[in-house]
Amino acid sequence: MDKIYLNELAFYGYHGVFQEEKKLGQRFLVDVTLQLDLKKASHSDNIDESIDYGDVYKRVKDIVEGKPYKLVETVAEKIASELLHSYEHLGACTVKVIKPDPPIPGHYKSVAVEITRSRS
Repeated sequence: MDKIYLNELAFYGYHGVFQEEKKLGQRFLVDVTLQLDLKKASHSDNIDESIDYGDVYKRVKDIVEGKPYKLVETVAEKIASELLHSYEHLGACTVKVIKPDPPIPGHYKSVAVEITRSRS
């Protein structure tokens, strides 16, 4: 399966278990890997045979900056479901939702959840 990568899409959302996260919000980064056959697109040079990256960005943005959820697991699931529903030739997708600044003590770069979903 061929892949399209969208890396470190940056958004501001209000997801989290803690009240401060829901009130103040925080940054979220999202990586998306789309798995599909790109052979037709590469030969036809036609965007209709591929997936419009700008449209993917908008759909992810609407979810991350939209309704708040407690878990980033839920955010990732909503994104994967939306993408699989929206693009009929998408075979599978991997979604990684990253919280660079979670409200937990310690020294770390970030925390993240990654899921892979497919049509089958």
